[in-house]
Amino acid sequence: MDTAPAPEDQRTRQAALRRAIGLIGIGLPIVLPLGKVLFSGPGLPGTISAYYYTDMRDVLVGAMCAIGVYLLYYPGYDRGDNLTTALAGLGAITLALSPTTPPAPAVPTRAEVVAGVVHYTGAGVFFLALAYLSYFRFTRTAGDPTEQKLRRNVVYRVCGVVMVVAIAGAVLLDTVLPVAVLDAVLPVFWLEALAVLAFGLSWLVKGETLLRD
Repeated sequence: MDTAPAPEDQRTRQAALRRAIGLIGIGLPIVLPLGKVLFSGPGLPGTISAYYYTDMRDVLVGAMCAIGVYLLYYPGYDRGDNLTTALAGLGAITLALSPTTPPAPAVPTRAEVVAGVVHYTGAGVFFLALAYLSYFRFTRTAGDPTEQKLRRNVVYRVCGVVMVVAIAGAVLLDTVLPVAVLDAVLPVFWLEALAVLAFGLSWLVKGETLLRD
């Protein structure tokens, strides 16, 4: 939120963390497929989570753990900010350390099924918390908002809606579409990538990389 000035060191730390989180978010859906093609050849997984089972595993896990730690460390303006970013951070670390179930034709074990459930629970908490932050927390202000603040609020709200709609659409398509279509078109990956890009853009704007006063 744009509110009463925080101490200079806190504002500097907030801006740096926001930019770091945003850059990782923007970069992840770009780096993963490029790295997969460069190091392993053609053929892309159907979801971002499935990159765990490629040569890009360490990049995926490392990026999500970094986002999680940054969110846990992030100094919000109030208890509501801190609670929401902590939830998002725990969700990020949970989905990073509990891999999704192996893609077909592998037959998952009971432990892998449980890990997959934990993974998607963490992903749900992560994206819902981020969408809430973007739509409701980032748009607050103290006093009259500037013209740039009003523009930023539009971006925050659009990003929040995009995150929710994209993830809901990914879950729906993954449930209803035939496996052949999912493998050929990769709709779940593209929707997940859209949600991650929206998350990254929201945090870059919040970090004053874009639309700065």
